[in-house]
Amino acid sequence: MAFIDKLKEELDRAGKAAQGAFDEGKIRLEAFRTRQLADKAAQALGYAVFRAKQGGGDIDSDTYSRLSATLATHDAEASRYESELDRKRKERDTPVDDMGTTTSSSESASTSGASTSSSTAGDASGTAEAPPSAS
Repeated sequence: MAFIDKLKEELDRAGKAAQGAFDEGKIRLEAFRTRQLADKAAQALGYAVFRAKQGGGDIDSDTYSRLSATLATHDAEASRYESELDRKRKERDTPVDDMGTTTSSSESASTSGASTSSSTAGDASGTAEAPPSAS
């Protein structure tokens, strides 16, 4: 029964990791799309300024306001997505102990080293759920 519990635990962990990767991919895609919209708005603003200057005048204030507001909106949204992506990366990279609490990197290194050596010692002794020999 311990084997099934361990299997279920590992499958749950793999499912959470896959869901996290999927969520991160969605955020990356939204950030990319929004950044493209900001680039198009910047391009439109640049063309408008260029054409106005080429014609010997300045861009009218309504057109400038509209184009710069569109650019600012898309740029702010893209920055929000990128910040969310950074936050998710930090959450993913923060170690969590068996109790579900986060640990510092020095605590994590000492804890994981101790658990690795104890589990290795258990596995080396041959007492931990060894498969039957094929004799």
